[in-house]
Amino acid sequence: MTAPLDRYAAFWETLTPDGVEALDAVAAPDFRFVDPFNDVAGRAAVKGILRHMFETLEVARFAVTDRAMGQGAGFLKWTFDYRVRGRAIAGTIVGVSEVRFGADGLATAHVDHWDAASQLYERVPVLGGVLRMVKRRLSA
Repeated sequence: MTAPLDRYAAFWETLTPDGVEALDAVAAPDFRFVDPFNDVAGRAAVKGILRHMFETLEVARFAVTDRAMGQGAGFLKWTFDYRVRGRAIAGTIVGVSEVRFGADGLATAHVDHWDAASQLYERVPVLGGVLRMVKRRLSA
């Protein structure tokens, strides 16, 4: 059952603004996508998120660095390099996606696991300083 996971990983690694429609080949019609900012169902909603990502970012590139297939789900470890369009905000996010597949090999659910606070919010001026202060006060 690694073939569906490999196809799914390839979709993300080769994703471009022109390739958003290719989601249909790897995801079920009622596909659910969850990340720290979104929880949507249906390919159309997920395509909307991807289009928004490409409108907002001038660099948006995923690289799958590891993968594993369990009994109920596949797991992709990845990095996401980004640069905000027209701003001096750029970076790399590291995360893991839990992906579930139907009997037809299409993804039925994708849940991202990554730390938005330390990898994104702490880089935002003012907000980042506040979050780092809270983090210092709560650490042992």
